Amino acid sequence: MPRSDNAATSLAAHADICLGYLAGNPEELLAFMQHAGLDPDALRSAVGTPALQRGLVDYFASNEPILLALCANAAISPEDFMRVFHQINRTEY
Repeated sequence: MPRSDNAATSLAAHADICLGYLAGNPEELLAFMQHAGLDPDALRSAVGTPALQRGLVDYFASNEPILLALCANAAISPEDFMRVFHQINRTEY
């Protein structure tokens, strides 16, 4: 299944970009942690997990101002980011 491998790789890459953005913006990091119900130890333990990766992408996708700031800083298009969001949230029957 190359398609799901590509989606997983893209998810991980975008989640890393999200985490890097949050690391550089402490107030946004705090807001994410509060939203996700994570304390610093729980966040450290969750880094790299699929659940945190999905949570990061979902969080940014649901907050347009932070999404646009992330995309501008990372030189990625909002459309590319939202493509990943839609891939991970697509229900297959």
